[in-house]
Amino acid sequence: MPMKTVANKVRLRTLLTGCQRLKRGSLYGAAVIISAVVRPGHSRHDIDFFGGLDSRRFLPALAWAGVLAVATWPVRQWLVRKGIMPSITAILLTLVVGILIIGPLIILAVQMAREAGGVIQIVRELSEAGLGTPEWVPQIPFVGIYVASWWQDHLADPDAAKELLGRAESLDILHWTRSLGSEAVSRLVTLAFTLLTLFFAYRDGPTIIEQSQIVADRLFGRSAERLGEEAIVAIRATVNGLVLVGLAEGAVLGAAYVLAGVPHPILFGFATGLLATVPFGAPLIFVIASFTLIVQSLITAAVLLFLFAGAVVFIADHFVRPSLIGASTRLPFLWILLGIFGGLETFGLIGLFVGPAIMTAVVAIWREGAKLAGSRAPSPSTRHG
Repeated sequence: MPMKTVANKVRLRTLLTGCQRLKRGSLYGAAVIISAVVRPGHSRHDIDFFGGLDSRRFLPALAWAGVLAVATWPVRQWLVRKGIMPSITAILLTLVVGILIIGPLIILAVQMAREAGGVIQIVRELSEAGLGTPEWVPQIPFVGIYVASWWQDHLADPDAAKELLGRAESLDILHWTRSLGSEAVSRLVTLAFTLLTLFFAYRDGPTIIEQSQIVADRLFGRSAERLGEEAIVAIRATVNGLVLVGLAEGAVLGAAYVLAGVPHPILFGFATGLLATVPFGAPLIFVIASFTLIVQSLITAAVLLFLFAGAVVFIADHFVRPSLIGASTRLPFLWILLGIFGGLETFGLIGLFVGPAIMTAVVAIWREGAKLAGSRAPSPSTRHG
């Protein structure tokens, strides 16, 4: 018998044991379930469910559809209450979500295509005449002299610049481009399956919820509904705390890029908003933006932009996000970070939203177990009586 089949059977047996113990109110049973579902040493590519069918490739799409459905479910319910048929509501919301996801990607692709011509021209000029050392490079504190010397030896001299470009070509950029293209196609397939799954989730959501509640009650007992509600609240709070705050950071810093004179501020603002969904991801973009200002000898603008952007990101990551997520999930800041980064490490990008939900369920089980243990403990009068 293949080792993978044996591992899956052991895992399923562990999961069923945990379900039985949780139904009897055992905190240990909950821990067993969590360890069976999220176990160190098993990546998201090592899952083989649904009767032995290899559906690993579609699990990220299912997870993304679930997160999007949970986050936008109040909008779906509002539209249905307004008298719109569930099927029409599902079509409208799926189209809106698809546009919100694909639209920015198209804008980014167009901007990158426009910049490609400029990059090719710079490379051509670099190989023919070299690139002279800018006046601001020697003025960089501590390392300016060394950077200017390297620039003069490798970029200012046309022969050295050709040699440097030849090394870059030897890295098999064409093969890397093909790999990037195949990865993009794979992501598009995942996106299409996500939107398809999202449509059925919007249309048949009430039936799915009802059946899930029945199955969860049979497996996990009375705690299932409460834990499910905690997880849903955690997912919505995480979407608000990561996506909405990230988009706000991108808008604010995009305006700052315009005022500071950063080239292509819309592209930089979009990239900032995208990476700002990950805590501490925005600094990568505004540091690059500040560096482009330094290249243009706008030192004062670069320093002011760096300080302003750093203050915005610090406030957003340390005060706004924890308050949005923690207020709904009742999780301390440390547990929020553990859920976000732990989920990102274990499940990939989808783990940004799944991780806090798992952490919320774990903390809820822990608190319930501590409450039960406290209620069963004998009072001091009983012990001495």
